[in-house]
Amino acid sequence: MAYEFPPLTPGDTNSVAARVAAVLDDAWQRLAGHQAAVLAAIGDNERTRMVADRIGQFQAAIVDFRQRVDAEARAFVTRQLPHLYEEGARAATQAAGGRFSWTLIHAEALQSLASDSYADFLRRSEEQQRMAAVFYRAVREAARKEVPQLAVGHTTALQAARDLADRLAAEHQLTYVIYRNGARMPVRAWAESATLAKSAVAYNAGTLNRASELGVRFMEVFDGRGCGWTHHRDPDKANGTIRSVEEAAAWPISHPRCQRAFGPRPDLGKPA
Repeated sequence: MAYEFPPLTPGDTNSVAARVAAVLDDAWQRLAGHQAAVLAAIGDNERTRMVADRIGQFQAAIVDFRQRVDAEARAFVTRQLPHLYEEGARAATQAAGGRFSWTLIHAEALQSLASDSYADFLRRSEEQQRMAAVFYRAVREAARKEVPQLAVGHTTALQAARDLADRLAAEHQLTYVIYRNGARMPVRAWAESATLAKSAVAYNAGTLNRASELGVRFMEVFDGRGCGWTHHRDPDKANGTIRSVEEAAAWPISHPRCQRAFGPRPDLGKPA
């Protein structure tokens, strides 16, 4: 299946997040479109062969979605994450002095970030693929057992076909990403939120690792005025506070779409 999206190029965080969200949403909408075609074929009491063809196209769309998530996740972690990590590291260098270079500590940190981010993208998309696969199995079973029994050309049979399509549609909705806590989010919003979170973590990791490399012990926190340290509603507010490098590394962000950043404070002392 051809896509019109150009290769991902590193750049502005919001622009890249919007692009990733658009690509994955497009793939998901294509999948939902093929689901609708399957249901329409059943509801119109099409011949078994026509339904089977639509099911085959839906199965191909599941594979396409999986491949698109994989390709976009790989592009993000291999192009955007290094760009953001280096930006964060250079910001720390500008504040604390010296020259940044890709030493072993940074190469290893980036590799760990990339591996975790890639795996997290795939884990987050697994539920969508599982939902689609459940629908595929259900409609294939219906095509094998129920569709052939619907007599063509009779009003009662046509109504029965539409009832079957309505039941399958109600039982297998492909509209939202469903989290473990039951929360639902559109695919575009999920992808954008996940990308922004990984971007913020990468930038802050570059800042913190470079500050640590320079011997800086403390960081000033820049965050939304009401943002808590460990979660958004934490009464321990983050903005303007001073935290150790270790504390900052433990909480580089506190929630999705978090705007947290850190500034090195070499004036507050270095280890002996």
